Amino acid sequence: MIFNRDSIDGATALASLTPNAEWAFRNGQVTEWKSAGITQPTQAEIDAEVIRLQAEYDSQAYARKRKAKYDALNQFELISDDSINGTTTHKDAITAIKAEFPKP
Repeated sequence: MIFNRDSIDGATALASLTPNAEWAFRNGQVTEWKSAGITQPTQAEIDAEVIRLQAEYDSQAYARKRKAKYDALNQFELISDDSINGTTTHKDAITAIKAEFPKP
């Protein structure tokens, strides 16, 4: 599960731990647990999930940076031009992006 934010918070971690639960979360803490049939995670479990999710998110930084560069390329045109002209412009552009943002 990857979240689109730079910093994972407790509410995000709680949603990850208990996706079917209903709760209120304010000021970094559960203020009301509304799901009697679902065990409420401890604060330590929530904190550990924040750390786990943040590490997962951070480990994909290179992929997010690559995607932004890939999206800026007109890849179909590059591939077509390479086919017509016998060049490797598309391949070279992809290789340069991978070199700029290497996979850890």
